[in-house]
Amino acid sequence: MEASEIIKKIRKIEITTKSLVSEIFSGEYHSLFKGQGLEFSEVREYQSGDSFRQIDWNVSARMSHPYIKKFEETRELNVLFMIDCSASTVLGTRNSLKSELITEIAGVLSFSALSNNDKVGLTLFSDQIEKYIPPRKGKKTALRILREILYFNPESNKTSLKNAIEYVYRITKKKSIIFLISDFLDKDYEKPLKLLSRKHDVIAIRVIDPIEKNLPNAGLLYLKDWESGEIFTVNSSSKKVREKYSRLILEEDGILIEKLKKMKIDLLTIQTDQEYVKALIKFFKMRIKRKNNA
Repeated sequence: MEASEIIKKIRKIEITTKSLVSEIFSGEYHSLFKGQGLEFSEVREYQSGDSFRQIDWNVSARMSHPYIKKFEETRELNVLFMIDCSASTVLGTRNSLKSELITEIAGVLSFSALSNNDKVGLTLFSDQIEKYIPPRKGKKTALRILREILYFNPESNKTSLKNAIEYVYRITKKKSIIFLISDFLDKDYEKPLKLLSRKHDVIAIRVIDPIEKNLPNAGLLYLKDWESGEIFTVNSSSKKVREKYSRLILEEDGILIEKLKKMKIDLLTIQTDQEYVKALIKFFKMRIKRKNNA
C-alpha cells in the first residue's frame, strides 16, 4: 500500500473516531474513569445548592459572608492498549477484518483518553512483544497508535496472551487502565492476567467474526489455521457438524466469561458485523451504573 493511501485511511479513522468522541462518547469515558484525586482550584462566594461541607470557614469569617473552596479533578491517567496482532485477527467475512475493527475501537478509546487529558500507550503482541509505545499525551501519539495497529507487520503469526500480560505487568509500574483487545484464541494465561487485574483496571474486549460463532452451510470447506499453518476439511453441509461446532463455541464462551468474572474483569464481545460504538457505550454505561451502585 502506498504511503498516501495509508495516510488517507488513518485520516478517515481519525475523523470518524474523533467525531464520535466529541458527540457521544467522551462523557461516558470521563464518568467511568475518574482522575486520581482533587486539587484546589479557587474560592468563591457560597451559592444556593452548594454543599456546606465545602465552606471555607476562615475566608468566610474574614469576609463576613460564606465562601466555599472549589476543587478540580486531577487526571493524567495512563491508558494502555494491549493489541493482539497475530494472524487470527486478519479474518473478515462481513463488514471488516477483525484487525480493522480493533483499530477503530482503539481509535475511539485513545481519542477519548486524550480529550480527557490522559496518556495513551500501546503494546502489540503475537506470541512475542512486537511493539511497545509508552503512554504519552498528544494527538501524534494517538495517530501513531492507529498507524501501528493498521500497518505493523508482526514477525510471528502465533499468539501468547501469557507472554504479553507478563511483559505489561513487569514494565507498567503506575496504576493504569488497560484495554486487552484480542480474539482470546489462546490458553494458559489466567494466572498472569489475575495478577495484572489486581494492580490495574483491566477491560477485556474480544473481537470476533460471525463465522467463528456459527459455521455456514457451505458444503465442503478447506480451512487453514493461519497461526499453526494446519489445513483441514470440514463438511459444513452436515447439520450435526454445524450443531457440534456451535455447542463447542458456546462452551468455550461460557468458560471464558466465567474465568474473567472470577478475576472481576469485564468482558465485551464485539462482532465485525455489529455497530461497535453502540456496544461500547452500552458497556460503559453498565459499568458506570454498577460503580455508582456499589
